[in-house]
Amino acid sequence: MKYQSRKRALILLADGTIFYGKSVGDKDGTAFGEVCFNTGMTGYQEIFTDPSYFGQLMVTTNAHIGNYGTNSDEVESESIKIAGLICRNFSYEYSRPAADASLEDFLDKNSLFAISDVDTRALVSYIRDHGAMNAVISTEIDNIDGLKKQLSEIPSMEGLELASKVSTEEPYYFGEEDATYKIAALDIGIKKNILRNLAKRDAYIKVFPYNTSFDEMAAWNPDGYFISNGPGDPEPLSDAIETAKGMIATDKPVFGICLGHQVIALANGISTYKMHNGHRGINHPIMNLLTGKGEITSQNHGFAINRKETEANPNLEITHVHLNDQTVAGIRVKDKNIFSVQYHPEASPGPHDAEYLFDQFFDLIKLTVPASVS
Repeated sequence: MKYQSRKRALILLADGTIFYGKSVGDKDGTAFGEVCFNTGMTGYQEIFTDPSYFGQLMVTTNAHIGNYGTNSDEVESESIKIAGLICRNFSYEYSRPAADASLEDFLDKNSLFAISDVDTRALVSYIRDHGAMNAVISTEIDNIDGLKKQLSEIPSMEGLELASKVSTEEPYYFGEEDATYKIAALDIGIKKNILRNLAKRDAYIKVFPYNTSFDEMAAWNPDGYFISNGPGDPEPLSDAIETAKGMIATDKPVFGICLGHQVIALANGISTYKMHNGHRGINHPIMNLLTGKGEITSQNHGFAINRKETEANPNLEITHVHLNDQTVAGIRVKDKNIFSVQYHPEASPGPHDAEYLFDQFFDLIKLTVPASVS
């Protein structure tokens, strides 16, 4: 064991329930956030750097975390976005030749507090029954009353706007400037692999901050619009919702993923709600209602759109449903080249069953901008 004197630590949930573990390394620390769990067997580095997880304490259900180290190319943003890590067995050593650092070094570089030796099976079972809630992880095991007081002051994820915490502050470009197509992307927490998937389909992308107006995006004269994934409650994103309305009013293709899917729904008058647990993992089953085919997908969201309202909306069609709970997993705007999905076709981590959605987006662009096709 690398560390013989690791600190005792605890997880204190908002309802007062406590689970115990030990600090990763010999560090003292405290971190607050909404506790949630991801069921993926691999991909922890991509998960930790996914902007959609901003402000969350991540419980990894795989028993071993860190065993294959980290690689500087396997990140979805420039820094770790989770608030803290909770795991069962933390591997201080790694064996993958492609790794360039240990997970411990990666966490230290990003100043992230983590605890291990937790009965994650019991913790996840409890969260499944009682729902995602705020929590604190800490080595201050003798200061439970003080931690409870601090925890009570942490705002609920419901009603919390977080896109501004992870969005770019200034517009930037991605891809080759001489690419065939131009895509204007609204960054409300965009992942790098989304940009890679757009760029490899011969697109030059201009990425705009979360509160950019539609007129500013339209001034670039893109061939299509994209609304990204991201963290927090979608309903407070009034600027993004108004921008989406501008996109919908055009005849240009629009594609939304995850939080972007929720923003498009809100722009069409569909409400959203906080889920009991959310969907976070890389093996979620989806049914494509248009083709009758199933997809295994990567998902990460704690909010969903109202299915009854979507079914009653004459302008919308449900295109995908989640087979575990029948929540809406995809929609399209009738008589428009606009569609969105609640899951992650770019994966990273996860299966690539849904990558065809990027091709679908560009097929629409080719139909609407025939002069751009070489």
